[in-house]
Amino acid sequence: MPDLQVAQNEQGMHETQDIQNIVIDDEFKLLLPALDKATYVSLEESLLQYGCRDPLILWDGILVDGFNRFEICRKHDIPFKTVDMQFDSRDWAMIWIIATQISRRNLNPFQLAYFRGMHYNAVKRIRGGDHISEEEKAKCQNGTLVDATSTSLANQYNVSRRTIMRDAQLADALTTIGKVSYDAQRNILSGKTRISRKALQELTAGPEEEVASVAARIEEGTYVKSKPDPDEAPTLEREYKKASDGFFREVSGYAKSGDAGALRVAFRAYMEALEEMFGGI
Repeated sequence: MPDLQVAQNEQGMHETQDIQNIVIDDEFKLLLPALDKATYVSLEESLLQYGCRDPLILWDGILVDGFNRFEICRKHDIPFKTVDMQFDSRDWAMIWIIATQISRRNLNPFQLAYFRGMHYNAVKRIRGGDHISEEEKAKCQNGTLVDATSTSLANQYNVSRRTIMRDAQLADALTTIGKVSYDAQRNILSGKTRISRKALQELTAGPEEEVASVAARIEEGTYVKSKPDPDEAPTLEREYKKASDGFFREVSGYAKSGDAGALRVAFRAYMEALEEMFGGI
């Protein structure tokens, strides 16, 4: 079974003049978030003054790191260097991108959840392939291996296993939207369009015609978040009570044991539950 650490190696750096051969992959591009206007302008000014000092990272000709620098260099004909990296598969390349972006960016909660979900789905695909034994494949079929994956990533990201599973569902829903409209998917992920996890998952589980209709409105900027039904208030109250009761039970137990790591996970899970409820209002 492959380790969760990214299998990679690096080839020599070289000057790149033929930018036409560099491929921009839509799925990878979503994992390379656009900068806010002020940061983008600052980067542009730096590149114009000092040149592109950090190499862009490629995998089989596909850009996996440095999208904003590439865009600016292409715009102003600024020379840049590239480094070719090798990964065992597309999923390993995706995991590397996710790890790199999370380590350097302040992501909003929606983006972070999407990244974790994409990470989980990539690892699940890797572990479900030819890299594992027949015995491990059998475990995967009954859910044992999936549980191990979610537990490992929960520990890595300091969240609950339940959060990782919910993030995977969010990633699946956004991927479904992206198959209809890449721009709609990007608008949701960037926060330009506000839609709750629940609404998004309900939408993508529905008829394809409805998905296409909403995706078109999101892309055009005419999508309006529906107002909450007053009759749903008791449900929201129950959700809040359930999340709060569970949180305080966990905190009480962990506080006595002195398990700081478990306490952090409990706090994070509670904050994410509140964030999700807030998004649905």
